[in-house]
Amino acid sequence: MHQVIHTGERPFSCGDCGKSFTRSASLKRHQLIHSGERPFSCGDCGESFTRSGNLKTHKLIHSGERPFSCDECGKSFTRSGKLKTHKLIHSGERPFSCDECGKSFTRSGKLKTHKLIHSGERPFSCDECGKSFIHSGSLKTHKLIHTGERPFSCGDCGKSFTESGSLKTHKRIHTGERPFSCDECGKSFAHSGSLKTHKLIHTGERPFSCGDCGKSFTESGSLKRHQLIHTGERRFSCGDCGKSFTCISHLKSHQLIHSGVKAYTCDQCGRAFTHSYSLQNHLVTHSGIKAYSCDICGKTFSRIGNRNTHLRIHTRHDVYSCDQCGKQFTTNTELRRHMFTHTEERPYKCDLCEKTFKSPHYLKAHQQIHTRKTLQVQLL
Repeated sequence: MHQVIHTGERPFSCGDCGKSFTRSASLKRHQLIHSGERPFSCGDCGESFTRSGNLKTHKLIHSGERPFSCDECGKSFTRSGKLKTHKLIHSGERPFSCDECGKSFTRSGKLKTHKLIHSGERPFSCDECGKSFIHSGSLKTHKLIHTGERPFSCGDCGKSFTESGSLKTHKRIHTGERPFSCDECGKSFAHSGSLKTHKLIHTGERPFSCGDCGKSFTESGSLKRHQLIHTGERRFSCGDCGKSFTCISHLKSHQLIHSGVKAYTCDQCGRAFTHSYSLQNHLVTHSGIKAYSCDICGKTFSRIGNRNTHLRIHTRHDVYSCDQCGKQFTTNTELRRHMFTHTEERPYKCDLCEKTFKSPHYLKAHQQIHTRKTLQVQLL
């Protein structure tokens, strides 16, 4: 049997799919895939398997046993293969490399999946809508859209998810856990992706560039949202009032106004809020932190609104401050115009060329170009 490895011979072939094997036992196990037979069943939960080894490993979930432990960090695993792959993190070794782009991986399976990006192959297709995927897991998750099933539910707030990973990440909202920390500034994040994007601030890299205006972004999603400015597309519309938005998150946030749902509750005083950031701002009042100070007399406040009210004593008029950069304005209209500098929204459009701007001042300056061109034509 060993010598077959050197000869490459695979004498046992499957009659259903043609796949061949070096051992008859391997062929026998493989044929269970086509028959659907799973002879090894778990007595605790009823889940069944094609191999006795898989059942043995599965039972460790119920016992809580993790017999394979890492010498370097102490992390333990149910399978020796998982431990072996984990150890590559400490060694930094990535033995499986892509011939096309040079990207390397710790697992051969990861490399195999990665290669599908270059080939454009998406072998897993949905029977209902025809959408195809690179991963079988992605197809499995996608199918839940058609069934409406959300099997993973949060015990704290009842919110449900299609993936266990999404639930795990969501729970960090309740625990306050931020396991991903930046080496340069120490800022921590709940998502690894958020940390990755944050690190671009330190490098100055903005890899996603707009083909229309050249503006660049740190995230592909930000570029995609920005491009809607050029197209003017607002795909997401509110069924209650008809207001439309460029992204679904803005629509969802808006719809909370109509529903009256206030999902974020302060555990100290019971006050409820529609948005998580509103709760975060409120929590400052309990912490005792006074982050907003008066530039004139130095008095400090826990809320920016209170600081602005205080400024009336010195200025004799209302003051409106930007909660993102602290810049102050004498009217709410000026503040609202200023807020467009922090977003990708360009609400002021030229009637002559459809070009858009963030402020009426820039629009007015731009329109003078058309006026000058018209005058030049008239003089000629």
